[in-house]
Amino acid sequence: MKSIKTFVAVIALATVSFGSFAQSVTAYGSHLDTAEARIAAKAQEAGASSYKITSARVGNQVYMTADLIK
Repeated sequence: MKSIKTFVAVIALATVSFGSFAQSVTAYGSHLDTAEARIAAKAQEAGASSYKITSARVGNQVYMTADLIK
């Protein structure tokens, strides 16, 4: 029973530490290029080495979400 509790604690701590590195940002723009430029600026401001765009919706404006990679 103690080993199960230890295993669960290790998994929980590993998940929390991994989640603390992930950061997502959003941006609006009139075009895809504008929204991506804003994402790039936010990534640079946050000190991220790169970013991965996870979603983009186009309507009257472009709404874009990205995960920052540190």
